[in-house]
Amino acid sequence: MSRIDLLQPHIPAPGASANVIRTEIRTASPVRGVPGPSVSWRVLVVEPHADDAESLVRGLRRHGHDVASVATGGAALQTYEDADLVLLDLDLPDLDGLEVCRSIRSVCDVAVIAVTARGTELDRVLGLQAGADDYLVKPYGFRELMARMDAVMRRARPEPASARVISCGPLRIDAGSREVRLGGRHIEVTRKEFDVLYLLASHPDIVITRKRLMQQVWGDSWSRRTVDTHVSSLRTKLGAKEWIVTVRGVGFRLGADLVKSGSTA
Repeated sequence: MSRIDLLQPHIPAPGASANVIRTEIRTASPVRGVPGPSVSWRVLVVEPHADDAESLVRGLRRHGHDVASVATGGAALQTYEDADLVLLDLDLPDLDGLEVCRSIRSVCDVAVIAVTARGTELDRVLGLQAGADDYLVKPYGFRELMARMDAVMRRARPEPASARVISCGPLRIDAGSREVRLGGRHIEVTRKEFDVLYLLASHPDIVITRKRLMQQVWGDSWSRRTVDTHVSSLRTKLGAKEWIVTVRGVGFRLGADLVKSGSTA
C-alpha cells in the first residue's frame, strides 16, 4: 500500500519509468469529502517511488487536474516549464531535490511544494530557502495536500474578481480557463506564453515595455533572451509575426493591424 494516504485503494503501477506520463483530463470525479478545485492546474509530480507516484497522479486526476509524472531530477528539469505547480520529492535517485528546486526557482516562478520524508526543522528550513513555496512531510493526508495546493496557488496566482475573456478580432483569450483561440481554433500555449499574451491583449492600444513584461510575468527571475524566446514562440503558434509587434528600444504591443482586419493567419 502507498505510504501516501490518498483515501482510496492502492493500484500498483504497471512499471516505473523516468519518462513523462501525461494524463489529459476530460472529466473529474472528486474523492468523497474532499472539495474539488474551481480551476484545473497542470501539475508535475516528481516522485521516484512508483506506488506513491501512481496514487498521487490518480488522486489529482480525480480532482480534474492535468498531471505529468517523472521519477528523476533530470526529467523534472526538462519538464517543469509547462506546469502550474510542481510536487517535488527531495529524495531523488540522480540529483539532490534541493538543487532541483533551486534550479527551477532560478529561472521561473512556478509554484513548488516539497513533498518528502525529510521532516526535521532544518530540512524544512533548507527546503523553503531553496525556493519551495510550501513543505509537506510524508506520510500525509490527501485532504491536507489539496488544501496546501489551493493555498499556494492562491498566493502564486490570485484569482481576478471575475473571469475575463478578451477578444481582439479573431483572437480570444479566456483568463478563467487560460485558453487561447484564434478564429475558433484552439492554440496550445505554455503558462508563461499565456501570461505574455494576456498582458499584451489587456492593453491593446499601448506598448508594454520590456521591463514591465519581464517583471510582471517573470518577477525577479528573467533574462532578455527568455522574453524574446517566448515572444518568438507565440508568433509561430499564432501563425504570423505581426500578432506581436516589436517596438525597438521600448517593448512589445499587440498587432493592431491583424486585430482590425480580423485575420487568422
